Parts: sequence; C-alpha cells; structure tokens
Amino acid sequence: MKLTFKPQYLQLKHPFTIANFTRTQTPVVFTQLAFEGKIGLGEAAMPPYLGETIETATAFLSAIDLSIFKNPMAEQTDILKYIDDFLPQNTAAKASIDMALHDLIGKIINQPTWKTLGSSPNLMPATSCTIGIDSLKMIEQKVKEAQKFAVLKIKLGTDFDKEIIQTIRKITDKPLCIDANQGWKTTDKALKMLEWLRQKNVLFVEQPLPKNDLKQHQMLKNAQILPIFADESCQRLADIDSVAECFDGINIKLMKCTGIAQAKQMILKAKALNLKTLIGCMTESSCAINAAMQLAPQADFCDLDGFFLISNNPFRDPTLNQNGTLALNDLPGIGVKKR
Repeated sequence: MKLTFKPQYLQLKHPFTIANFTRTQTPVVFTQLAFEGKIGLGEAAMPPYLGETIETATAFLSAIDLSIFKNPMAEQTDILKYIDDFLPQNTAAKASIDMALHDLIGKIINQPTWKTLGSSPNLMPATSCTIGIDSLKMIEQKVKEAQKFAVLKIKLGTDFDKEIIQTIRKITDKPLCIDANQGWKTTDKALKMLEWLRQKNVLFVEQPLPKNDLKQHQMLKNAQILPIFADESCQRLADIDSVAECFDGINIKLMKCTGIAQAKQMILKAKALNLKTLIGCMTESSCAINAAMQLAPQADFCDLDGFFLISNNPFRDPTLNQNGTLALNDLPGIGVKKR
C-alpha cells in the first residue's frame, strides 16, 4: 500500500462562531491509499480546538510506513492498531487513514462501506444543519438558507441566547438541537436555560458546561429537564465509562475518535450503557461526511452538515432527501465522488 496526502483549506460560507472562538476556514489534509490499482480516499479536518494543524498532520502521515503491510483486508485491524499506537493524539490524521482504508477495502470487494458495517439506509436519521453564533439578522439569513433541513442545530453560550432562540422561533418551528460548547459556566445558568428551552421543541442540549465538570453535568442529567449530550467531554472509546452516568448521550465524531472503526465500537458501547448516540462532524468536505454517513443509520441522531457550510468542496455534495435525511449510495467504499 502507498499513502499520499495533500493539504488544503476549506473556506466557510459564513464566519463560524461558537461560544469560544470564530474562524473562517478549516485546514484539512486529504489522504489517498493506493493498492493494486484501487485508491481509497480520506480526510483529516482540523478545527483549532483539536490541537492539530496541517504541519502536525503531514508530519504524522510522513512518518507512517504502510509498506510493511501486504493485504489491506486481511490486515485491517493490524493496520489501524499500528496507526493508533504510532504516536499519541493526531486523531484527525489517524481518521484520514481509517477512512481511506475503509474506502479502499470497499472498492476492492466492490461493496459500499455501509453494507459491510451492517447499516440500513432506511434507518438514517435526519441530519441537523448548524446555525453558528452571529448577529440576529445573520441568524435569520442562515435559518432561511437551511430551509431544506428538517432539524436545526443552534450554537449558544452567549449573553443573548434567548434572543437567538426567539429570533429562530419567529421563522420556524422545526426541532432544535442546542450546542452550548461549554458556554454556560455555572450549573445555575445551565439549569435556568434548560428550563427555558424545555418549551421550545428542543431535542437535546450538547455540552452545556465545561468538559471537566462531570459532577455538575450529572446534576443536570438527574434533573431530567432535557437530555444532555457529551461532546468535548467524550472524545474516544476509552472516555465513555467516565461520562456514562453524567450524560444521556454522546456525540461521536470521526476526527475525535480516529475514524470509522472506533466510531462503530463507540456506538456499540453506548448502546450497552443505554446512552443515545449522535454522529457529528467538523466543517468537513463531502469526503469525511460520506465516511460518517456509512455509520449514521446506527445512531439515534445525525449532524452531518459540514459540506453545506463550506464554499469550496472538492467533492460532490451528498443528496439531501425531502425528509431531511442524507442518501446513502451504492458506490463501493464510502461513496464519495470528486467534482
């Protein structure tokens, strides 16, 4: 197998603001795995909070030697273990190889990855579309641009959170997912916001408090006002046990957990612990979105809108059905197509 990669910057349609920072682009590294005439595609998308950069990702990928493996199918588990053990962290770079390997194997056996993972397209949950923090006027515009989506994900964690929701509710009554991105700094503030949001057709709230405040999150969960999901508090499979009693669900992102293989394990573990699951994303191209889509029917919720938020997607957008679900195709591998 031969690994190659290429850096790029994905440009956002609008400045993307959450509780702690604003950005206008996402650095990514696209990977390719070549084997006997077949090429698998992957992507490392690296928003600043992950701590990865184009420089760290390319350094990691340059050091990887996949020539020691001779059969991607027979050695898939060994390859992924080698990558994960090679250096700590670097989760997005690792995810890019995991995606490319799944795509490559699918192309070798001429099967879509969702079939080999045991996913059912009929169980695909509707994907939400993210509305980042902005002026109320721009939030109105973003909601109108997202009219094809059946669910909206609203970023909060400001001094005008209620005004944001009130503005949105003047336009639409669609179900909302709330992501505070650790922006509510006290339990009292979080409790008051959960109570206020309860009557606003909200499905759940992600990461209301700082990621290490697990006892406070457990208090919010026990209050049973709205379901709360871990995002920053739960990165990988090993984190689930520590958050299981503190949250109602977890947000699983390929860039945080090293890819499809571990995401599948996280879904199984979460189900065993009666936790709900959300398949999420960063601001990513259709390459990484398609990879996450292969597992999305196995999750309870879906937030795979990264392709919609960027203006220079080098791959074709996935099809958004009338009911707000993303359509899995029958192409071998992860089903991504270049423009």
